[in-house]
Amino acid sequence: MNHSDWDDTRGRQKTALFVERRTYRRRRLMDIARLLPFTGALLFCVPLMWPNPDPYPAPDTAGGMPMSEAITYMFVVWTLLILASLGFSSAVRLWAENWTEGTDQPGEEGP
Repeated sequence: MNHSDWDDTRGRQKTALFVERRTYRRRRLMDIARLLPFTGALLFCVPLMWPNPDPYPAPDTAGGMPMSEAITYMFVVWTLLILASLGFSSAVRLWAENWTEGTDQPGEEGP
């Protein structure tokens, strides 16, 4: 190893600033897979912060969020999570096809 590979101030070896494109994309897909359930859970908790509807609201006051709007919100979030997971799965499938270069097993060589 030559002297330029070492960082003189800390005595540690320098790491590469950039990683291979394939590795970077694989890591981002793994990050999405990890964050999607947490994002969904947070979005499902949003209606818990809405004010309860007042059964007898005073004139010219906000009466809270009606249950029908909360349920509509829940179904919209649910649908968006399904679409996001479908998009994620298609991205993983495309990545797997490019990674394996059209073979069934990752270790096999393509034609």
